[in-house]
Amino acid sequence: MNLPLTLMINITLTLILVTIAFWLPQLNMYTEKYSPYECGFDPMSSARLPFSMKFFLVAITFLLFDLEIALLLPLPWASQTTNLKLTLTMALILIFILAAGLAYEWLQKGLEWTE
Repeated sequence: MNLPLTLMINITLTLILVTIAFWLPQLNMYTEKYSPYECGFDPMSSARLPFSMKFFLVAITFLLFDLEIALLLPLPWASQTTNLKLTLTMALILIFILAAGLAYEWLQKGLEWTE
């Protein structure tokens, strides 16, 4: 008795939520929703517009620090190894290389937002 009742309630709730999700966005229509692009560019204009380098700067900075976090995340588990000195030395070398790269970019004015 419980299984058919549970299935019926789940199917009914699913159909109600799908119907609401399908019809609700169509109630509030404006021109930006009709646009196939969400990046803010006009899709009818030329595709050869200059792209701001700020977006590339943010992406590369994010990748740099995301890589640092991904490589240093296993460090607490790796600290339980028998060769702790080697593990910490390699982690400090990685941090030093990334810090040196950040310092180089900073000194070369690669992190400036003005064009």
